[in-house]
Amino acid sequence: MGKSISIIGSGFSALSASCYLAKAGFDVSIYEKNDTVGGRARQLIKDGFTFDIGPSWYWMPDIFEKFFNDFGKSTSDYYQLDKLSPAYKIFFSDDVITIGDHMDQICKEFERIELGSSIPLRKFITRAQDHYNIAINKVVLKPGLSPFELVTKETIMRLDRFYKTISSEVRKNFKNPKLISTLEFPVLFLGAKPNQTPSFYSFMNFADFGLGTWHPKGGMYEIVKAMKSLAESLGVSIHVNSNVEKIGVKNGQAQSITVNGKEIYSDVILSGADYHHSETLLDLKYRQYSETYWEGRTFAPSSLLFYVGFNQKLKNVEHHNLFFDTDFEKHAEEIYDNPKWPKDPLFYVNFPSVTDKSMAPDGCETGFFLIPIAPGLEDTPELREQYFNIIINRFEKRTQQDVLKNILFKESYCVNDFVEDYNSYKGNAYGMANTLMQTAFLRPKLKSKKVDGLYFTGQLTVPGPGVPPSLISGKLVAELIEKH
Repeated sequence: MGKSISIIGSGFSALSASCYLAKAGFDVSIYEKNDTVGGRARQLIKDGFTFDIGPSWYWMPDIFEKFFNDFGKSTSDYYQLDKLSPAYKIFFSDDVITIGDHMDQICKEFERIELGSSIPLRKFITRAQDHYNIAINKVVLKPGLSPFELVTKETIMRLDRFYKTISSEVRKNFKNPKLISTLEFPVLFLGAKPNQTPSFYSFMNFADFGLGTWHPKGGMYEIVKAMKSLAESLGVSIHVNSNVEKIGVKNGQAQSITVNGKEIYSDVILSGADYHHSETLLDLKYRQYSETYWEGRTFAPSSLLFYVGFNQKLKNVEHHNLFFDTDFEKHAEEIYDNPKWPKDPLFYVNFPSVTDKSMAPDGCETGFFLIPIAPGLEDTPELREQYFNIIINRFEKRTQQDVLKNILFKESYCVNDFVEDYNSYKGNAYGMANTLMQTAFLRPKLKSKKVDGLYFTGQLTVPGPGVPPSLISGKLVAELIEKH
């Protein structure tokens, strides 16, 4: 075997990196603090109901396919992928917008809301497709070492799109507030407000309208199981219930990790755990970023989540449902500008059992409710219950049905759990936001500037938050390790 590598954590980026490194001939071991692999993409199975605890949207299917293709495999070797039709519903206070599974349907729905809006929509999505091709084939494949990585013929020709925002681009072409919210929604996956996100990131709109929304049969955890299977077939050794307590450094070289009190030596250490937490495993002099640095970053939201088992099928809902029946901008302010518990929160509900019968008992529904909130907020059982009542009442009103009486059980997950389970900085759910000043080379580095043989991967470094970027982050850091 080649040089030994210890990987901290087993999220998407860590699993991705482990596969590439094992393929390159390294002796790779993963150490995961929880009892299952997957990091934030874990699974809850209760009374016949199956819940994805973390990520629930499958976008950018090409990225997943490319990952498995790199190992001579395909996604279809591991799981069945179905395109959702419709992709999702957005509930407003006085209307419901249904996003179909191809552009003609979406244009028809836009025309229903605002006559003539399909013309600027097609132009906007064509531009977004151009951004997607550059982003996925050029920009995100750079390791974030230098600003010159962004200097290509393609990016120079589109330089203005890094300084304009998604919000200004959308509002220049669309006037109806519902259509504006619909087009600004996808960048929330990047963890920042639309008016702080470069318009280049409209590639998320192409991922949405152009590539569509998909579902792996059995849930998102099927991807984790597939990656675990691939990693083990390549010789990766995976250890769960293995909490890493310290990264040991000698003469400026990473040399060991302490796992459950035992020191384990290796040639290279790669952390796929929360970046801030990973640095606290080092002695102070070896940390690259101060507490002041982290305090000054814009973090993606945390979430209040509920996993609910219903004893009957629900009406008027799709697999994915967004409730934008309150003020979009006001809620964003309560996350980013003036962090506090939102007065009238927007929320998201996922019913995977609408399209995948395997995820709930016969005649029942699996429900996953999410409220985005500012990281670092007070988290109490009383607040969780208060907000569940707020959203379930609105859910009943907007979908015109009584469901409280049909709840068999509910489990909640919030800031305290993100900290406890994932050592997440301030309990954030998605990492660090992709604002202009936190893009590419301006993000925390894949390679430590202070310790040789120490590397990082995941949603706080390049290319950023989300499952597809995490797969790419794992590939980038593996290439960097091979190079050095």
